[in-house]
Amino acid sequence: MRERVYIETTVVSYLTARPTRDVVIAGHRRITRDWWASRRETYDLCVSQLVLGEAGAGDPQAAQERLAILNNIPLLETTSEALALAKELILAGALPAKAAEDALHIAIAAANGVPFLLTWNCRHLANAAMRPMIESVCASKGLKAPIICTPEELLEA
Repeated sequence: MRERVYIETTVVSYLTARPTRDVVIAGHRRITRDWWASRRETYDLCVSQLVLGEAGAGDPQAAQERLAILNNIPLLETTSEALALAKELILAGALPAKAAEDALHIAIAAANGVPFLLTWNCRHLANAAMRPMIESVCASKGLKAPIICTPEELLEA
């Protein structure tokens, strides 16, 4: 059985991003495209309504491209358990209040038992300094936190 990967919005944003001269953005874009081309078929991908809402915002043409990529990816339910966990992640200080949607991404993945959360958000999600508190809060609710990583970290040899 293949492992599931929750695709957070930044991944699809980099996947559909326009070429740029910014070397960091260009690198993330290239790694994301490499992962999508070579590794996505080895996982069962999933998203949430939150991802669809975020992907559908902004420039209408870019939003349409992002949503087209997400079109056939299974949608996870945003359960009451996920909503409560997201709130607890904020209350416990695992994530700042301004990152409530990021907390909800983690909570949806955890509540649905998804082993990986793929993101380029290294401020509030793929952040090693925040990981212990995120894992502690999830464990206190009887849930396993997803492994939060970038596409580069999930590019196996």
